[in-house]
Amino acid sequence: MVKPDRSDTSASDIVVELSGVCKTFRQKQRSERLRDVFRNLFRPTVREVHALRNIDLRIHRGEIVAYAGPNGAGKSTTVKILSSLLVPDAGTARVLGMNTARDRIRYVGRIGVVFGQRTELWWDQPVAASFEWKRVVWDIPRDRYNRMLDFVKELMGLGEFFNSLTRELSLGQRMRADLGLVLMHEPEILFLDEPTIGVDVLAKRNILEFIKDLNRERHVTVMLTSHDMSELEQIAGRIVMINRGQIAFDGDFNRLRREFGARRRLLIETADRSPPDLKGADLIKSEAGRHEYIFDASQVKIPALLEQASIQAQILDVETHQASIDDVIADIYEKWQK
Repeated sequence: MVKPDRSDTSASDIVVELSGVCKTFRQKQRSERLRDVFRNLFRPTVREVHALRNIDLRIHRGEIVAYAGPNGAGKSTTVKILSSLLVPDAGTARVLGMNTARDRIRYVGRIGVVFGQRTELWWDQPVAASFEWKRVVWDIPRDRYNRMLDFVKELMGLGEFFNSLTRELSLGQRMRADLGLVLMHEPEILFLDEPTIGVDVLAKRNILEFIKDLNRERHVTVMLTSHDMSELEQIAGRIVMINRGQIAFDGDFNRLRREFGARRRLLIETADRSPPDLKGADLIKSEAGRHEYIFDASQVKIPALLEQASIQAQILDVETHQASIDDVIADIYEKWQK
């Protein structure tokens, strides 16, 4: 893997540094056979899952970094180590100059963490009660608390449901409240694990705009995971991809497309309803004389495809499109599985 050029950035701007980080989980395997019941109890088979293998990663102050990979690749394990919820088996994890394991108490006061499938809000209490709880437990001075509360209320639009019970909120409202709550102690870096999971299109857009505004206005460093690649491309300048516990790509989205995104779509409209048979392109849809193909631009050129089509049918219109980032990522994941 070719590493991004960071030579123009001083070491003092590095806020996240993982060096040789490894994490292995041990899972007990139990046989379903009745005769193995005692072996299951006293000598179970143990399977080792190498979640992270010698991870080296640096994130610089003010970056928004997307962290992506297929299920089980090691994304959440990385976030949990950076959040001080897990300790690496080997290597070191340093954030804001502190060791995430040894300096945990001092460290967690300077970061913010949101897991999309969990909430810090009190379920049967108003949202306001959760915010007041954080003020007291985190010992946030009243003037600082009021200033940040005004800021997050305006930025996240919390006023409309701030006094509503958490259990009565929509998923989008809850996520906005969780993001607002995590900002009350003014963290310098945010770790967001699937922050838009399950929310509708409008709520997703609002959350993404909030993250961008926060980064722009307060220079908060953000690392986020998501399975929605178009979402990550909208917000992040850099994408780090992990596969089977190892960093497989680190660069910007343009470079990702150049290296892996040769697939393109070709739409041909013909006078005949039957689709032309194009060597080097796969037909994926045909309806009322409009035929959509997908092809690898590194292997076959558009003029060659059009020449084939013109021999077989009268061409009325042609369109070509770059593959979506989701298609690019799907192709990458498929190659990794082979």
